[in-house]
Amino acid sequence: MSSTQDNSSAQVSQDQALETKEWLDALEAVVDREGPARAHDLIEKLIDLARRSGAHIPFSPNTVYENTIPPGLEPAHPGNLVLEERIRSYIRWNAMAMVVRANRETPPDGGGLGGHIASFASLATMIGCGQNHFWHAETEDRGGDMVFFQGHSSPGIYARAFMEGRISEEQLNNFRQEVDGKGLPSYPHPKLMPEFWQFPTVSMGLGPLMAIYQARFLKYLHARGIADTSGRKVWVFLGDGEMDEPESLGAIGLAAREKLDNLIFIVNCNLQRLDGPVRGNGKIIQELEGTFRGAGWNVLKLIWGGYWDPLLARDKEGILRKVMEETVDGEYQAYKANDGAYVREHFFGKHPKLLEMVSRMSDEDIWRLNRGGHDPHKVYAAFDAATKHEGQPTVILAKTIKGYGMGHVGQAKNPSHQQKSLDLDAVREFRDRFNIPVPDDKLEELPYFKPAEDSPEMQYLHARRQALGGYLPKRRNKADEQLTVPTLDAFKPMLEATAEGREISTTQAFVRFLNTLLRDKQVGPRAVPILADESRTFGMEGLFRQIGIYAPEGQKYTPVDKDQVMYYRETANGQLLQEGINEQGAFSSWIAAATSYSNNNRIMIPFFIYYSMFGFQRFGDLAWAAGDMKARGFVLGGTAGRTTLNGEGLQHEDGHSHIQSSLIPNCISYDPTFAHEVAVIMQHGLKRMVQDQEDVYYYITLMNENYAQPGLVEGDEDGILRGMYKFKSVAKDSKLRVQLMGSGTILREVIAAQDLLEKDWGIGSDVWSVTSFTELRRDGLDCERAALLNPEGKDLPVPYVTTQLQNTDGPIVVSTDYIKAFGDQIRPFVPKNRTLKVLGTDGFGRSDYRFKLREHFEVDRHFVVLAALRALAEEGKIPFSKASEAIAKYGINPSKANPQHA
Repeated sequence: MSSTQDNSSAQVSQDQALETKEWLDALEAVVDREGPARAHDLIEKLIDLARRSGAHIPFSPNTVYENTIPPGLEPAHPGNLVLEERIRSYIRWNAMAMVVRANRETPPDGGGLGGHIASFASLATMIGCGQNHFWHAETEDRGGDMVFFQGHSSPGIYARAFMEGRISEEQLNNFRQEVDGKGLPSYPHPKLMPEFWQFPTVSMGLGPLMAIYQARFLKYLHARGIADTSGRKVWVFLGDGEMDEPESLGAIGLAAREKLDNLIFIVNCNLQRLDGPVRGNGKIIQELEGTFRGAGWNVLKLIWGGYWDPLLARDKEGILRKVMEETVDGEYQAYKANDGAYVREHFFGKHPKLLEMVSRMSDEDIWRLNRGGHDPHKVYAAFDAATKHEGQPTVILAKTIKGYGMGHVGQAKNPSHQQKSLDLDAVREFRDRFNIPVPDDKLEELPYFKPAEDSPEMQYLHARRQALGGYLPKRRNKADEQLTVPTLDAFKPMLEATAEGREISTTQAFVRFLNTLLRDKQVGPRAVPILADESRTFGMEGLFRQIGIYAPEGQKYTPVDKDQVMYYRETANGQLLQEGINEQGAFSSWIAAATSYSNNNRIMIPFFIYYSMFGFQRFGDLAWAAGDMKARGFVLGGTAGRTTLNGEGLQHEDGHSHIQSSLIPNCISYDPTFAHEVAVIMQHGLKRMVQDQEDVYYYITLMNENYAQPGLVEGDEDGILRGMYKFKSVAKDSKLRVQLMGSGTILREVIAAQDLLEKDWGIGSDVWSVTSFTELRRDGLDCERAALLNPEGKDLPVPYVTTQLQNTDGPIVVSTDYIKAFGDQIRPFVPKNRTLKVLGTDGFGRSDYRFKLREHFEVDRHFVVLAALRALAEEGKIPFSKASEAIAKYGINPSKANPQHA
């Protein structure tokens, strides 16, 4: 290349640099005179013009790797920073001491207690800021803020509550030792601390998902005029590693779409999870910024602390910013696991001008360069901006250090998450780092430290919380209001036999129940129907017109079915929550409503109905969390059972949801067959949960199979609720007799089998409608335990199953539309020396007609008869040849594949 060309290229470069400077100066002038919003508007218009002119400008949701709020726009911190730092240090010490003390002694069984120090260590500044300046407790004038604490930070929350006088030293000493009632649970558990924790946030990922729907439910309550929630916020602390859980990000689109500006996520980006870096080869903050900004959130990056501000101000050539952009998280982790000399060499050493920039700084000065999540000024600025932002949810991406202050043993090391013990040198280093007034001769004891009540620190701590309405976390056990539910008579049409030729399903019975409830002036407005895009499946589309679908912005279009009676109607104060194809989100909505009595002091009655197969196996962890939160409401598994949804096949057919629901101690489960059973169960459930405010929730399976309804026989109510009652007896004088038990849709096969046994074999029987094998089992276990613990006791309780069957004759045959383990739950409580045969639907599902599916799974009337004959033969009452005759008579194929393996 000639010198002329060189000069020409240099001139072009100079001209471009000058032009770039002019553009930047102009933009800076706009920012100064008209503000950043106007500058943003101009940039968007320029980008739009360039694209329409043919320029390829790919979308990027990312901003530079700097704080979103520049130093010049940070508000002054309103608190006493000296006192706040001391309080924070004492809490850090007590949290560490609690965990380390709990793990010092090895118990006889050799199993340690575990615990986590590092998560709270990285969060302490942010939690302290929230506690001192932002989080309102519930008062007479306003509802409280909701705070979802990062689960592994619980030691720090306990340590603060200890300082506040809300938790005793004895409780701290019993961290993770709860059996004797003196200890503290490992993580936030409302069930175990019902006046303290509001939300369970472990398993990870559940907190952010539930929080989004809690924030939305606050908007729902306000829109419907049930409660003024306009001043309340939902704060959610998450780990950056936790964001890999699909649930963590699964509903962020909903939060943006519904403009949940009452929702604030704080992602604790300490760059580490259990095994190592979250994104060793990348940047988790930049990745999450793109995800949230692309979804429509307001994103605040809180990366660098105030000690970086002078260096960034001097970075006129952008070299420091360039190195910050190019450095990956694995390197950032290593910097804080070493010392200032290491940072000088490996970070600033990436460019000679950076080394020159810090040449007058000592290694200690370099080590002091802090991260945003540990700078109280920057944290306050981010929190303040988040609370004032309107029209969008906000996420704060805060860069912190895992195990902050844990020194050579735990700070930013890969095993930090599991760190639960410190040697004496590490304890001394921790004490010195945070200036804890514990002398050397006491270090081995790891004493808790709490200043005198009249000390400036304690006075400040209490004053800040009093200014915000009281202490947090705090949980309400019962709502102040009292609601009276309709009596059973209000549901009389469901209790009566259907007219001749008239058939309905239990799903239709539920819809009738719900419609009756909605008309009740007191509790009707508190009903919250929740559906995952299945309203028409369950015959609930009539609710669209009747109560409307909740949509914050109303309905901006004319629905295509407007000319129909049951058209799709969205409204800003709608009562029905239509969650789309989203069972986990719908269940999270249900949780928000089911815990409203506690979180909002308003009793709500949620009804979530869904395809039962798509429920517990999808939201099982949430269902367990609902039990932990003492949720109250109805979960209804529609088209339940393995053979009732005949056309859908393997993935749709539910033979096991009742086993899963039975694992949750306060989930009351029923599998009713008839409309009157549905009415009795649900009305009683309303009384327990709404009127009596009992901490249980109900799982009820419903079928879409139509048949005639027999109506309620007076006196059967108690048996329906306890789990079984005698439905029908035939041939009472017969010498041969069997007891036939069934539930759900298969009870009708059992009734048909009763007729066959009498007509074809001359055998009498009693048919028992079993509304809940699960509740029968729980009753039996209670009785077993009472006997175990009172070996010489008299008048001990007898299992209800036993009392009902002990005066009957013959073997017992159970048939259900669920796997055999469901019906087999009552086996221990069947009277002694009685044969029990259990039929069930073990195996994968199939698509076919119902009668073929029931034959395939061997639960139909013919197999009930066969099982009864076999049981009688085993008891020596008839020859085994009778069972062979039945196989031939009913065309049963002995060579057919076992459905369990087919």
